[in-house]
Amino acid sequence: MKRFFLIILLFVFAVPVRAGEIKPDTKQVILGIADNWNSSYVTLAHYERGPFGKWVRVGKWSGRLGRNGLAWGIGLHDIPAGAKMKKEGDGRTPAGIFDIGLGAFGYAPSIKKKPTLFYHQITSRSLWYEDTSSPYYNSFRIIDHEPSTTSEKKAQMKQGDYAHALKLFIAHNAPPNARPGLGSSIFFHIWRENGGKPTAGCTTMAEQNLKAMISHIDPRKNPRYVLLPKSEYERLKPDWLLP
Repeated sequence: MKRFFLIILLFVFAVPVRAGEIKPDTKQVILGIADNWNSSYVTLAHYERGPFGKWVRVGKWSGRLGRNGLAWGIGLHDIPAGAKMKKEGDGRTPAGIFDIGLGAFGYAPSIKKKPTLFYHQITSRSLWYEDTSSPYYNSFRIIDHEPSTTSEKKAQMKQGDYAHALKLFIAHNAPPNARPGLGSSIFFHIWRENGGKPTAGCTTMAEQNLKAMISHIDPRKNPRYVLLPKSEYERLKPDWLLP
């Protein structure tokens, strides 16, 4: 009988959905603002808490979102009644507040990062499931053999696609409470055609910006990704205590 190695350390600290608010123990925020719900372009900024809890911006750059814009995701925020939700395959990037300190993945043996940030070098045996019928939906696994089944081959993280050569997990609809059909495999990763193409639901950026961002992400600072259209950002900024 074949043995499988289920990697769960990324998800044991998953936080259940609760009211949106950036807590005082969050010292890092990546803030993404899109023009509207249907925009695939985003302006990203990195904030750190400075003296007396004041947010200080330490970086700003451009990125791309899903080809159809945004929809509310499942993260650390309340979901408005009747809101349009992220669905598998809808081409939208999940909006809200999400944990981003759980893990990075890439083709390289090592990357520049904080010691407490988990990193896994992707091989042909590294799998991430997007199949809504799979018991491993939106989960990361390492198997002890080369993929042989259709399910395993489809879930391979290494597909010879350089855009996915480096990525940081965004905890939308995250295990162990992932709900099938509400969106999976959401990451920050390298953009395509120098920003000329949108994504299927991830947030992308220039490689140098991604590397710089990942190198500063420190799980000890409870980092969060906040992504909203401009109108929602302006409405929620006071209640969510946003930068």
